[in-house]
Amino acid sequence: MNRKRSRTLSLRVWGENACFTRPEMKVERVSYDVMTPSAARGVIEAVLWKPAIRWHIKRIDVLNPIRWVSVRRNEVGAVVSTGLAMTAMKSNRGRLGLYIEDERQQRAGLLLRDVAYIIHASFEMTERAGTGDNVNKFEDMFRRRVEKGQCFHRPYLGCREFSADFEPVTDEPPLPKPIDLDLGWMLHDMDYSDGAPTARFFRASLDKGTMTVPSIDSKEVMG
Repeated sequence: MNRKRSRTLSLRVWGENACFTRPEMKVERVSYDVMTPSAARGVIEAVLWKPAIRWHIKRIDVLNPIRWVSVRRNEVGAVVSTGLAMTAMKSNRGRLGLYIEDERQQRAGLLLRDVAYIIHASFEMTERAGTGDNVNKFEDMFRRRVEKGQCFHRPYLGCREFSADFEPVTDEPPLPKPIDLDLGWMLHDMDYSDGAPTARFFRASLDKGTMTVPSIDSKEVMG
């Protein structure tokens, strides 16, 4: 009988800085204390994404102490409007440029520094799987890509400017830092089951450096 769900697969990721933005902070960039499940899924999918599979994050181990750094960054506060873009496409002329000096905004950010995690995840086969697709095929593909350092795009830690390195988890993985911490309500992921995206949250905590992630359809997850 063919399996529909994979075994638990693990990936070690680390980086110099990270920002897993709290959605309640409208302007300033303030990170959660720990990587969110949606950010972990993004890292995994950067290594292997296929329409035939859907990833689920099960656990995140925190390998380094939680450290913070406060920075100020220049950001562009506008985008080219759709109307201007459509006009330029139709008439072959138009003003599509943005002048940074006119649109620059300075914002504060509270970021994490020197982060390292082990992501534990599994995937399930979707209705888009072909006749030649199976769980063993994608498990082997994921392991090969991790061992070779291959990815579809460079994984990042919350924001694209904070790129992440990754490697396989060895037979003797590093132990998480023994941190016990109530993280409060944390973004789990976006739920597209009803068509429109809905933010779903869960009550997160660190137990000896490990954050257990419930299934998005469990009663622990609310939105």
